[in-house]
Amino acid sequence: MFESPETLNTHAIELASHGNYAEAIACLKRAIYIEKSNYLLWYNLGITYRDSGDLQAAKQALLTAYELDPTYEDQEVLEGLSLVCLSLGETGEAFEYCSIGLDMNEYNPRLWNNLGVLHFTEAEYEQACRCFEKALSLSPYYYDALFNLRDSYAELGNKAGEKECARLLNELRQGTFKASV
Repeated sequence: MFESPETLNTHAIELASHGNYAEAIACLKRAIYIEKSNYLLWYNLGITYRDSGDLQAAKQALLTAYELDPTYEDQEVLEGLSLVCLSLGETGEAFEYCSIGLDMNEYNPRLWNNLGVLHFTEAEYEQACRCFEKALSLSPYYYDALFNLRDSYAELGNKAGEKECARLLNELRQGTFKASV
């Protein structure tokens, strides 16, 4: 049987979706052995390492993906790097990757959400609110940003904002959401 990077990648994604991370990582490493300069394979390896709990390996694979990205503009690589760095407690680097991504595309709601999470972890709740609000202005149905905004409002004592976010989260869960944030 001929192994192509594409088939190995597809198989790895399927394995990872069922929690078979070691096998998925082996498939991705085999695909990378065949095609070392494919940044998407490195990205998938980084995400799989992240999901398996190996954050250091995830960061290294994502950094390789970032270096191999021919345009240096793959937003998902930057999103992944920012979250992995946050999980590693490397907030300075996480802020840097969010900033790079937002400089390239200020309309990326996931990076605005990540930036808000970073501000939240630094107890900068007003800045966090602005980031989550920006994410929601770009993607009104973005559950994570709405959830995070609710928590930020709670930290600031904004009971009305917290209550409205809770109402909207409930509507999202029930499928009756009416964007008004």
